[in-house]
Amino acid sequence: MGAMKTPGVYIVEKNAFPNSVVEVATAVPAFIGHTQMADNRSKPLSFKPWRISSMAEYHQYFGFGPNPRFNIVEKTDPSALADFKAAGKDNKSTEYVLEQPAGKDGGRYTLYNAMRHFFQNGGGPCYIVSVGDYESDLDPDKFNRGIDELLKEQEPTMVLIPEAVLLKQPECIALQQSMLQHCGDKMKNRVAILDVWGGDKPRNDPGGDPIDLFRNSLGINFLNFAAAYYPWLNTTVVGDKELSYENIASADVLQLLLRNELSLPETAPDGAALRDKEQIQAIADISKDWTKVEPAPSDDAILANKALLNKTLSTISPLFNTVMDLVKGKLNLMAPSPAMAGIYTMVDNSRGVWKAPANVSLSGVVSPAVTISAVDQEDLNVTTQGKSINAIRTFIGEGVLVWGARTLDGNSLDWRYINVRRTMIMLEESCKLAAKALVFEPNVANTWVTIKGMIQNFLTSIWKRGGLAGAVPEDAFSVHCGLGETMTPDDILEGILRVTVLVAMVRPAEFIEITFQQQMQKS
Repeated sequence: MGAMKTPGVYIVEKNAFPNSVVEVATAVPAFIGHTQMADNRSKPLSFKPWRISSMAEYHQYFGFGPNPRFNIVEKTDPSALADFKAAGKDNKSTEYVLEQPAGKDGGRYTLYNAMRHFFQNGGGPCYIVSVGDYESDLDPDKFNRGIDELLKEQEPTMVLIPEAVLLKQPECIALQQSMLQHCGDKMKNRVAILDVWGGDKPRNDPGGDPIDLFRNSLGINFLNFAAAYYPWLNTTVVGDKELSYENIASADVLQLLLRNELSLPETAPDGAALRDKEQIQAIADISKDWTKVEPAPSDDAILANKALLNKTLSTISPLFNTVMDLVKGKLNLMAPSPAMAGIYTMVDNSRGVWKAPANVSLSGVVSPAVTISAVDQEDLNVTTQGKSINAIRTFIGEGVLVWGARTLDGNSLDWRYINVRRTMIMLEESCKLAAKALVFEPNVANTWVTIKGMIQNFLTSIWKRGGLAGAVPEDAFSVHCGLGETMTPDDILEGILRVTVLVAMVRPAEFIEITFQQQMQKS
């Protein structure tokens, strides 16, 4: 206080306690990808990280999902589709497959369904970076720009690009390397969750082992800031009611499904009269372009005709139902990173960031795309190159479980486990933000005691919650700060205040060994 010049009583208040360290959020993923729109009351949100907390908010700012379109092509000759009906009925030797063109031609954008799967698995607040709409092609440069936009945001703790696997393999790897550099070099306060390109294929696939291809291409930089999961997942995100004949790209295929099919029943299952064949085929003829109808029908009439056509196809054409099942299976085959971001969030909220996000079941998942045994997982989990890939496996009576908790830097004793890396990020960021209050304070013993007590109180609370290992706080952590201890007189002259924090991190019991041995009979 100022000098006392007037006689009287003066009150002096002194702080009895140091500032507190507030634990930062640990599960705030940032998703980068294509959206239907990016608008906030006429203010564009393109390439602007925007925070949401539910799918309702996603719909408000970014719209809904794309309309995926599939072609039906010969497996041996993708350029030809002579007669799908004849092939399906008569020529059993010809095999046809569904093909979804990438980008706008096939509506192949996966961010919307990825977000649905994220929230289905316990996801919470997150950031969306829209890099284009459904009329834009998949462009690695746009994804990289979206990554750069996250440099301005401090809150995100995870980075995901679900649509990276839709790019060509070299472009996907280059984009994932950019994610690693962003997390490990530029920000150092977040991790990347990566998908294996071609992760829906087994390791003995004739086209090559997707795991070896991933490991050989990714490089070795900043591996401790990322985790990868294999295989992809067969999910239930997309339901039957979301699909219709409009998911078939070719109008010719639609006609072939109708022409010469089983004889039409007189009534539909619900008793409503069906149109005759000529009327149904007329609807099919114009189903892709309602502007050709004279006079122009109302929107309700268009919806009614579309519903009638779809219902008719479902009733009279088993082949159409088979195609729709295949379409649903294709759309529900998803990369695992969005679901894992949801698992991270759920585990952080229920147990804490120090709990490994493993031995946890996945919601909305029927099965992994590739079945992995314990022997198969050996090379995934422990390898001489150190690039550990976390497996997602099916267990009888338990369902689909996450069965791995390692970073890509699997040979590092410091950063082998993803929960250790994420816990350390949380401790570092929490202490960093709290210490900003002491910048430009006198570099003297009082300040040293304040910052030391502040960090000790914070680490004690983390230890009590099970976040640090040790029977007593002294075993779990120690904080050092002071002249002759962490600083030299030259440091003080340079304006440097050094604090050293030692913490005993909690590591998962990845391998449990129970030893049995016979003993002599005693009675």
